[in-house]
This record gives sequence, C-alpha cells and structure tokens, in this order.
Amino acid sequence: MTATPTPDSPLTLAFVMDPVEAEHMEGSTTIGLMREAQHRGHTVLYVDPADLGVDAGRVRAEAVPIELGSGSNSTIRRGQARIYDLDHEIDVAFQRKDPPVDRDFIIATQILDICDRTIVLNRPASVIAFNEKLLALQFADLMPPTRVARKISDLREFMAEQGGEMIVKPLDGKGGEGIFHLTKDDRNLGSVLEQSTEFGTRTVMAQQYLPAIRTGDKRILLLEGEPIGAVLRVPAQFESRANLHVGGKAIKAQLDDDDRRIIARVGPFLKDHGLFFVGIDVIGGKLTEINVTSPTGVKEINALDQTKLEALIIARVEALAAAR
Repeated sequence: MTATPTPDSPLTLAFVMDPVEAEHMEGSTTIGLMREAQHRGHTVLYVDPADLGVDAGRVRAEAVPIELGSGSNSTIRRGQARIYDLDHEIDVAFQRKDPPVDRDFIIATQILDICDRTIVLNRPASVIAFNEKLLALQFADLMPPTRVARKISDLREFMAEQGGEMIVKPLDGKGGEGIFHLTKDDRNLGSVLEQSTEFGTRTVMAQQYLPAIRTGDKRILLLEGEPIGAVLRVPAQFESRANLHVGGKAIKAQLDDDDRRIIARVGPFLKDHGLFFVGIDVIGGKLTEINVTSPTGVKEINALDQTKLEALIIARVEALAAAR
C-alpha cells in the first residue's frame, strides 16, 4: 500500500470565518479544526472575510495568528495582525463563513477563487455555483416532493397537492432560520407566506412534510464524497426543526441502505466539484439538503462515537498539501 504523503514542514492554515470569539468553543466544528491543526504544529490564522482583497492580481488578507486553549479552556490568544499574500504565505484556506450567502459572502468567495497556489476548501467556484438548498435538486429523485417558487398561489397549490401541509424554507438561511411547518388550517398561513416570500418577491423552497422528522433528521458528514460520520438530530416536542441550537437532541446514528444509496449518487458529484467537506441531511430516507458552506456536526459525532473527526480531516488536508 502506498503511504499517504504528509508535508515535510508545518503548514500555514487560514480560516476565513465569522468572528472567532463568537464561536462556541466546545461545539464549533471550525474551532475543532483549528485546534487540531494547532495540535499538529501548524500555524493557524484568523481572517475576517471583510479583510480579503486583491492587489495586482494577488489575493491578500489581513490575518491574525491565534492560539486556542485546549479542552474546556476558552482562551484565545491573538498575535500581531499583518497583511499576508495568500499564494506566497498560506498553504490552505478554509472558507468557513456561515450563511446567509449574501453579497459580502459571494465577494469574499470570489476573491478566494483567484488564488492559484493556495488550496481553498471548499472550492470557491463550487460554493458560489451551488446554493445549499437548490443543490439537492440535482438529485430530485432522492428528495421528497419539492417546489421552488415565490408566488403565494403556487405555494398554496403545492400545499394542496401534499395533502394540506408543507415545509417552507428560505434559500439562503442557516441553522433552521426561517423554516416553517405550515398546515392549511393555520389562520396565520397567509401571513407566514407573505413574510417568507416578502410578499411574493423572494423565492423560497417548499417541501412535503415528512412525519419521519419526529424520529430525527440525520446529518451525514462527507469528506471528499465519502462518509466519515453521522448524527441523528431529534426535534424537541413542540418543534418541527431538529437543529441542535433550537433544542434538537443529538442521537448516535448508523448509515442505512437509504443513506448509502444517497451517498453513492451524491458523493462522486461532490468530489468532482471540489466540495471537500460537506454535510447532507436525510429524513426518512429522503435527501433534504446539501450543506457546502460551513457544515457542522463534528463535535456531536465525536462525543457519540468516541472518535476524532477533526484529526481525519486535517490529516487529509496535510496529504493534499503534500501532493500539491
């Protein structure tokens, strides 16, 4: 067996992300990746997306070297900020900015796409090209019935086709924000649809309500298209959303035949498009979302499976850098 190449010297890794101090030190997947890189002797830099720029065709960023405390230690020690030339001084850049995918997000990602030598994960062109909600529709036969529309009449028609209930979600949100479980008898139905679509001017996604959500929404993490772990997120009693930060409970999960069938289709596509680290969501054997911007779940899977996924991820990053 050929040995996996590893870098001869420590790497410099930049994390383009939301303010590092605002991250949950024990629950954040990004913090976990940063700590693991630091543990392996690599230099870790924090970059605010607003501090990315281009000078004479070269991507530059004001970056801050940081050191993170281990375990429950939430200490963040900042070094001296300075301007870095990414292609000359940074080996790998992680784009870990959370949605919404707004103008500023797109500009930062497009700037990272200019990099030539620096490895950017996930591939910027693919992050821009594939909306997290709409990407799943590349595999519509794996999904529940879904309609994308902005006309309220279209959404009401879809609800009727689904037996009088549906899920409505924004196309650019995160963490369950703006997701509604709607029923035909809800007196607030018209108002909710008006607000969701901004009175018919904002396109949303409507999906068939899947009763299987009561037993959980499975988040499956894929590394270069291959599964590395899964967690079942079970919604609280009076919630339709299973997201952990709104009360969902993390339960140990195994892959089943439906999961493997979905991964067999989706995985090669993700790898081919440079989507290095991705989280897909599956409810009742149906694909509902493909999360490509800043997928989470590492900490929960680690705790449930007694594993250390961040070590697997950073080891693969080392191999990519060594093979470059």
